[in-house]
Amino acid sequence: MEKIIQEKISADHLLYVSLKYTKTCDVIINLILRWRRMIEIAIDKILKHAKKKKKISSIPTSPVKKIEAVKKLFKKDENFLKVIDMYEMFRKIEELRKERIGEFRKNVTLKVFYQGQEININLDKLKEYANNLEKFINTTKQFLSSK
Repeated sequence: MEKIIQEKISADHLLYVSLKYTKTCDVIINLILRWRRMIEIAIDKILKHAKKKKKISSIPTSPVKKIEAVKKLFKKDENFLKVIDMYEMFRKIEELRKERIGEFRKNVTLKVFYQGQEININLDKLKEYANNLEKFINTTKQFLSSK
């Protein structure tokens, strides 16, 4: 859990300090990569805990299978599934086509083309992601502390 919190602290710094002063798309990308790492750590911990509690028989090795396993474990938690969907986009962020809009200005936006959609990642969207991730971390914490 400590690693997850550490990644979150670093991500929060990028969101609330670095982005505020630099206003570049590189900071947005780094923030997304940080969140991706945090979610990966959480998924690994959840799967290890689930195996220990005999909720799953084995821990999958491929990332796609891990995502499927976690989705099954939390199929009733809407926010958790929303974060997993975000994570699937975050995993591909480096290969996706991106456009930088308004860099070094107040309304800096990273336009990402994902699954035939245009996603405008701006400050409001990042704050929405941050709120979802906050709930995700709380759910993860509860799951890992359950007996």
